Amino acid sequence: MKSKLFYFLTVLVSVASAGVMVAGQGAAMSAAAKKAALKQELQAKLTEWHAAGKAPGATLAVTLPDGATLAFAAGYVDREKKTRMEPNSRMLAGSVGKTFAAAVAVQLISEGKIGLDEKISKYLGDEEWFDRLPNARDITVRHLMTHTSGVIRYEFKPEFLKALIANPTKKWKPLEQIAFVFDDEAQFKAGEGWVYSDTNFIVLGMIMEKVTGRRFYDLADKRFVSKFKLKETTPSYGPKIEGLIQGYTGEGNPLHIRDEMIVDGALPFDPEFEWTGGGYVSTSGDLTRWAKLLYEGKALTDKERAMMLDGVAATPLGPETKYGLGVIIKPTPAGMTYGHSGFFPGYLTEMMYFPHRKFAVAMQVNSSRPGDNGAPMGRLVAGAAEAVTKYLQ
Repeated sequence: MKSKLFYFLTVLVSVASAGVMVAGQGAAMSAAAKKAALKQELQAKLTEWHAAGKAPGATLAVTLPDGATLAFAAGYVDREKKTRMEPNSRMLAGSVGKTFAAAVAVQLISEGKIGLDEKISKYLGDEEWFDRLPNARDITVRHLMTHTSGVIRYEFKPEFLKALIANPTKKWKPLEQIAFVFDDEAQFKAGEGWVYSDTNFIVLGMIMEKVTGRRFYDLADKRFVSKFKLKETTPSYGPKIEGLIQGYTGEGNPLHIRDEMIVDGALPFDPEFEWTGGGYVSTSGDLTRWAKLLYEGKALTDKERAMMLDGVAATPLGPETKYGLGVIIKPTPAGMTYGHSGFFPGYLTEMMYFPHRKFAVAMQVNSSRPGDNGAPMGRLVAGAAEAVTKYLQ
């Protein structure tokens, strides 16, 4: 009797164990199936968005809460050759590069090397040119980083654009760039308005290099780019950039340059002038990984992250939008976001992190021609985020 009972219990336990294994396998398959469905939906969305617009190609990437990155592509890297866009195609990221400059600056502030609310005269006031900078004696480091200095954009001055095209291989020095706004009137008193201006971040770069005695790109590489293995992200040195895909500006563009950005392997000018105002080539995948690292507190301490996200009203960027220290803080239909937009002739980039669900989305397009996307990139990224949110529920 005992042997029969033992046999019965053994069979019962075996069947129960098998049931648990099957259930576990089913749950695992369900998770895999959900991720496969998400991939299919995101690729379908990107394909649909691309078809509705006129841009040659686009990439889209998502980094999920568990750190997994999904990357997608649609269209072409080259209109003439019909070379297919790849998920890891590299494009100029424009002002998204400001997030690297801001991250370095925030760490230097935390280390006591720069004072966030110190007047910039503390660092640059002895320079003979300093008082020719609009609002020079009233500007603080915070004003620079939040675009509340009142200093206008040097890069849109006709004189700069003319000089850039006339001498395309010139290696611009920061002082030469900001000199285009010397003796101009400020747009408002420091701290009393908001207007986006690359000039702010060029001056910030000059301060960072002065207090550290090191080149900005070296600081950013050691602290972030190499440290976190962002292998597809590199400074935009020189007109010939390895792996950079073709971009298109459109005929009759405001810069009066050719439609195709790359001819005989080279851009029409050296993009290094962007420097701390942008200055990077990257991929959508690397940018989502960077956004998650930066805004989730892995690249910065909690205190540094809180400092970065302390924003001011930036209504020109949208209702209820704020601008922190090199970060756009913006509500979307998919939730609040931290990130940045980027423009460089021939390329557009959008990078957003969604803190309520701890995932990031980025999109890049190889055209800066107005209307080529069919819809604002921020709206498209938010659409992708809604699909991710549904997947995570």
